[in-house]
Amino acid sequence: MRQSKVRTASVVFALPVAMLVAAGCGSGGVKHSEHAVLSVDRPVSLADAPVRLRFTGLRPGEEVTAGSSAVDARHRTWTGKAVLTADKHGVIDLDRDAPKSGTYRGVDAMGLFWSMTPRGADPVTSWFQPPKQTSSFSVRITLRAGDRTVAAKTLTRTTVGRGVRHTTLTEARDQVSGELYLPPAGARQGAPVLLLGGSEGGVSYSGRAALLASRGHPALAVCYFGCQDDGPPKSLERIPMEYFATAARVLDRRAGAAPGRTTVVGASRGTEPAQLLVQDYPELVRNAVVFAPSARTSPGYPHGGVAWTKDGKPAEAAPIPLDNVRGSVLAVAGADDKVWDSATSAQLIASGQSVTGVSYRALVYPGAGHGVTNLPYFPSGTVVESGAREDLGGTRAGNARAAEQSWPQARKLMGD
Repeated sequence: MRQSKVRTASVVFALPVAMLVAAGCGSGGVKHSEHAVLSVDRPVSLADAPVRLRFTGLRPGEEVTAGSSAVDARHRTWTGKAVLTADKHGVIDLDRDAPKSGTYRGVDAMGLFWSMTPRGADPVTSWFQPPKQTSSFSVRITLRAGDRTVAAKTLTRTTVGRGVRHTTLTEARDQVSGELYLPPAGARQGAPVLLLGGSEGGVSYSGRAALLASRGHPALAVCYFGCQDDGPPKSLERIPMEYFATAARVLDRRAGAAPGRTTVVGASRGTEPAQLLVQDYPELVRNAVVFAPSARTSPGYPHGGVAWTKDGKPAEAAPIPLDNVRGSVLAVAGADDKVWDSATSAQLIASGQSVTGVSYRALVYPGAGHGVTNLPYFPSGTVVESGAREDLGGTRAGNARAAEQSWPQARKLMGD
């Protein structure tokens, strides 16, 4: 079975106050608007939250071009585009209006965000990574009528909320490796969340942990192999389930939370220990959310053999039983996943129910692939190029739709 190096990205955008620029006659003598206003409901927002963009003050029936741009951690500029037509009142509302052409199709309020493409690079193989060592990034939105920019704003997309506390954990010092994010001191605290990435190794879910902490959830993105410290193994082989149980205890202790409220979130290969954890340690973990899941354990990676152990013995449960869960399980998959058949696994998971009789759920999205692991509104590719080229399946639009619709459902299960 092939293993995917799915990367998750975190994004941020910014937009200043509407800038009014007089516009004269465009090409062919067409009279364009001299004034336009770009309004946004939330100029500063978390990077995984939607915003509403409206353009007013245009001529009825006028064709204009809306654009977006942002700079990533590699100093590459990403841009999006939508050619739009104003209604009889001179208004364009991206919640309502579809572009005539551009980088996305159909009505999509956040299309200018996720559809941005990097200049000089293939969008299919590119992932937007926000600038490092910052708690936010900017997305510039512009509106052009004819050959002039008639309105512009810079939106701030926050990846780490104000007051969120971050600590890097090492196994030698803390019993577990990972990135811990705690909500601001004094803020209302939600249920803890434990996050497990896939076969890419390292700490791949720190961006998601930071966003959850910004919403009040103590969150720990766990590294269980390929870590920078000398703790866990270098490859995905013989990882003890006791290590994940320890991570849950460390999270509860650091958060000052009572045991048994935690939700574990797993992606790709991380869905296997997530299910084993919620099944075997119900006193520590209540719920599980699994993105692009496997319903059974798979061999170690990349050398085969045993991937997970418990009490020193191979955790060879295929399919993984989920009849001892106290809370619920949500499985999210793409119908076009080319890494493995996560859609069938998601349906198999959803056929079960918890020890208290709660039915599990599956969300399977047409047009989406293994990229259902992405966060919403972050420009993301569909092909990984790391040594061999691997097609993850789906389209950018299909993955974006799946991420936008599934992430709020996952947060609801966490207790948002």
